[in-house]
Amino acid sequence: MNQFSRVAVTVNGRDYAWPSVPAIAICLDGCEPAYLDEAIAAGLMPALEKIKAKATVRTAHSVIPSFTNPNNLSIATGRPPSIHGICGNYLYEPETGQEVMMNDPRFLRAPTIFKAFFDAGAKVAVVTAKDKLRALLGHGLSFEDGRAVCFSSEKSDKATKAENGIDNASAWLGRPVPEVYSAELSEFVFAAGVKLLKEFRPDVMYLTTTDYVQHKYAPGVKQANDFYAMFDRYLAQLDALGAAIVVTADHGMKPKHKADGTPDVIYVQDLLDEWLGMEAARVILPITDPYVVHHGALGSFATAYLPADADREAIMKRLAAIEGLDVVLDRETACVRFELPADRIGDIVIVSSENKTIGTSEHRHDLAALDEPLRSHGGLTEQAVPFIVNRQLADLPEAPALRNFDAFYYATMAAARG
Repeated sequence: MNQFSRVAVTVNGRDYAWPSVPAIAICLDGCEPAYLDEAIAAGLMPALEKIKAKATVRTAHSVIPSFTNPNNLSIATGRPPSIHGICGNYLYEPETGQEVMMNDPRFLRAPTIFKAFFDAGAKVAVVTAKDKLRALLGHGLSFEDGRAVCFSSEKSDKATKAENGIDNASAWLGRPVPEVYSAELSEFVFAAGVKLLKEFRPDVMYLTTTDYVQHKYAPGVKQANDFYAMFDRYLAQLDALGAAIVVTADHGMKPKHKADGTPDVIYVQDLLDEWLGMEAARVILPITDPYVVHHGALGSFATAYLPADADREAIMKRLAAIEGLDVVLDRETACVRFELPADRIGDIVIVSSENKTIGTSEHRHDLAALDEPLRSHGGLTEQAVPFIVNRQLADLPEAPALRNFDAFYYATMAAARG
């Protein structure tokens, strides 16, 4: 024993057990539960099939909007966006009139589980596919004493000990930096996780991937099955090394296209321009990030800022009458229902149905790069995600009581038991 706690770590009002073996949470970006079912049925995931037979299998709910940043930060903090503040990949700041990415730590309002464990003396490792999450997930970590590692596949060759806890992670792993739009970007994460578990032996580790494959390919399609077969090989290694593992996802994925394969979109900015005047209102799509090739910034969740003199109730009624817009709520109701920070949400919140997406104005979306029928996420129909623990934990609830952001709570609980 030293000056650090070895009993429990409290962060954001929750107590986490101190792991006696490494505790790992794996976020499979965009992992609709059907992906695992189809790959298992095809005989391509023997390791996961073995784990499911002996351990704990549940369905959990993601946070809404079911996008990458809100859910990764919920997993990282153990709390919903109303606590940690990250309510999208992208937001509008009324005080500046700017639309900005939410990948800067200044937007984070709660400490991460990684920081809390690090401060208590633990060794912590975080590997992300895209670099957009790295600064948020690594916020508060110090790399001076060799107890923390945090880097992305995308920028692995740029990693330094001072900023990431490791020099040139690409060379360390013996793999070239993958193309950002590729399955290999996620495979790099898994390969790094296995090597870190062998060499660094973290107490707590988070591995989070990209949903490039899931945006393009449906469950059971060869490219999707190939991805999960690849993951299964690394999962087998992590399991064999004795770690307690929770496998979950940030969100699911649904087809969002018409019968002819073209995206099925409701352009809400165009509607509000017609009803209120050009650019009197502002529609924000929180799915927006620098990586739009595979989804064209089209998802199933939007928020709209209305002019001060607008009749909010009348606008909401007109929107709710449009087929495919399943949920239209005022800010106050939406923030309670979806646990969102009210100061980062517009006057109204709009959620589309399973096979519809929401756009701003038609001319603002460049869909030329969509070379497969659109698959996307953001709404309630993408909220169900897998939650699999490679240990027996009999008391786990089912969704909606079980959330994907319970991953580290149960991973550390399992790890404390060895």
